[in-house]
Amino acid sequence: MRHVRFEDLGVWEAEIRAHGYEVIYLDAGVDDLAPAANADLAVFLGGPIGVGDRSTYPVLDEEISLLRARLDAGLPTIGVCLGAQLLASALGAEVRPGAVEIGWGAVDLTLEGRAGPLSVLADAPVLHWHGDTFALPDGATLLASTAATPHQAFRRGSALALQFHAEADGEAIETWLMGHAVELAQRGIDPVALRRRTAVVADDAAVAGIVLLRSWLRELT
Repeated sequence: MRHVRFEDLGVWEAEIRAHGYEVIYLDAGVDDLAPAANADLAVFLGGPIGVGDRSTYPVLDEEISLLRARLDAGLPTIGVCLGAQLLASALGAEVRPGAVEIGWGAVDLTLEGRAGPLSVLADAPVLHWHGDTFALPDGATLLASTAATPHQAFRRGSALALQFHAEADGEAIETWLMGHAVELAQRGIDPVALRRRTAVVADDAAVAGIVLLRSWLRELT
């Protein structure tokens, strides 16, 4: 489930295909989203809108309904950034404005996070790019946090929510810098500095993101 074309599966796409899945993108607001309800695996990706924009972008209500159907059916589902916020909302948790985090950084893993697929992030950077946050849904297990955002990742059943972008491909960072140019300017974030930092950490982040997904997918079998 894609909201802007440059926020795609990134380094995850080849790994998903390697596990035998056919990858089909559904573009929110353009495509018929119904196939997402029963797909063997669904990944709800990020975007520049938020759960608080539901009245302006009613497709978000449709996505939340699809996520509820998947959760009720116990189908494997990943939410990334906006997708994580939609997943939290589908589980009845509050989503609200939070601290703005944009750039490469670490996450602090909980004991449960260190014991599962996220353990690879103990010494690896991830791409943060968000201004909203969510409460921890009832029955969910917290996996990661940062000082600014206490709820960075959670798991409930076969659903995994990641506020950060473990899928991001640093080789494609230019599309992010251009696509989010207005936001970067508004936030006072230097795209040149972000580009330089990406060149330093992108390889480590890509490896960690792939291993995280691979471990999670293996748990499904």
